Amino acid sequence: MIVTNYLHRPLLPSLVDSVAEGGVLLYETYAQGNERHSCPRNPAHLLKPGELLAAVEGCLAVVAYEYGLAESSRVAVVQRLCASRGIEPMLLH
Repeated sequence: MIVTNYLHRPLLPSLVDSVAEGGVLLYETYAQGNERHSCPRNPAHLLKPGELLAAVEGCLAVVAYEYGLAESSRVAVVQRLCASRGIEPMLLH
């Protein structure tokens, strides 16, 4: 499942629960601090620090997580998460 640039907090538990065994959740959206750079500025649309990690805690295994400034076509503060259900850890090289 992939979610980008969208935050509706009441849906977070359902999204996490809907990840099937062996499935992966990729989630990226704006975070607090983004209001200094661009839209969105409304706190209702900005993740709190660690909010994505908290949303999957105890349900999914975090594969990767980032929180900070991202530069593409504009500067933005984002949180990115890749989490899985029931996937065994792989050997890192």
